[in-house]
Amino acid sequence: MTAADDGAEGVARAPRIPGPRRSADDHADLTEGPGQEVEEAEPDVPVLSHGVLKSLLGAWALSACSAGETAAVEAHLTECGPCADEALRLRDAVALLHRDRDLDLDPLLRSRVLENCLGRRPARIPIPDWVTPYDAETARLDALLRDIGDSEWHAPVRLTWYEEDRQVRRRATVAGVVGHLFAVDGLVAGALGLDDPLGPGTPELSPSERTEAFWSGLERPPGRALREPWRDQSHTLIRTVSFAGRGVADLTVTYKDFALPLRDSLLERAFECWLHADDIANAVAYPYEPPCGAHLHDMIDLATRLLPAALAGRRRTGLAAPARQLVAAGAPGRSLHLEVEGPGGGHWYIALDSPAAIGDPGRAVAQVAMEGVEFCQLVAGRVSPEEAAAGQDGDREAIRDVLAAAASLSRL
Repeated sequence: MTAADDGAEGVARAPRIPGPRRSADDHADLTEGPGQEVEEAEPDVPVLSHGVLKSLLGAWALSACSAGETAAVEAHLTECGPCADEALRLRDAVALLHRDRDLDLDPLLRSRVLENCLGRRPARIPIPDWVTPYDAETARLDALLRDIGDSEWHAPVRLTWYEEDRQVRRRATVAGVVGHLFAVDGLVAGALGLDDPLGPGTPELSPSERTEAFWSGLERPPGRALREPWRDQSHTLIRTVSFAGRGVADLTVTYKDFALPLRDSLLERAFECWLHADDIANAVAYPYEPPCGAHLHDMIDLATRLLPAALAGRRRTGLAAPARQLVAAGAPGRSLHLEVEGPGGGHWYIALDSPAAIGDPGRAVAQVAMEGVEFCQLVAGRVSPEEAAAGQDGDREAIRDVLAAAASLSRL
């Protein structure tokens, strides 16, 4: 293309740049009724020199010119190429002056969008309700992983958990943590008859042993390439469970030293996905929110259901005080009242003397009050039992044993 000649000035003619959008609040005549036409008076356009028009570009970009000055500047921009280029730069600069907005999406946004879509057109094969926490947490972690740079996949991550009443730490990388989730999710995949990420013929291993085996089998330090196989596996798990029908919820998933029904296993995997996503977010300085209240409540409920058995196991090894009042299976027994505050909170009564007993409000001998995320951090081994409980009342021995048993649920 060739530029048109301006004659006397000999300046390249530029495409017209629209001015800043006018605000209806500033320029509209709100006294007119609906449907009535409003005639706008043409502004008086002053005759200004090139130097004056150039000096007005900043004010024009900020929408600070009068109507006449605006018309004069915009007419000039159709004729003067250098001023048109400067006007574009100034408009871009003004856009950067607006206050930054938080780009992190509401954790519930995905669920709301899906609920609205499915309300209009229900899914032919819906995801079971008990799978939605795992679906939500893997999706949130995937969004975080998509957003970080290649170099951040090698950022150091400190993993913390409890073993025999002492805090254990292990250094890893962002990619290493994703590999850990990939390897342990393979336990669920194996229970469903899917491919094991550790390969066929892998012997029965604990989650920690599977992680170490996966890490040692890598030929080079892992990076972003791990995201896709991890995400494909999580999608496959969700799809397989959704197509399998109701009976699959009670399928047993073995963790070598213990076992869970598939319903609880996927909830446990959602819990670990969230906590490790939080580890990753802290390592790369990325804001990350806890799960929604309903999912957090389910995670807390799972932990409280595991506590009586964990307490009994610690008692057998001498790490907890002996049982005081054994009762028959299914009978109400001595209990600790756990009051969890905040989103996902509620009231739970934990049997103290027998894992088969029922927690009973009438037989509560102690009470502990905690915030929901704090309780989850205790169960994950991120905080010590001494640091955890904000409010305690009653039998100190029972409180100490239950908090220590909660920390003992943690692992790599």
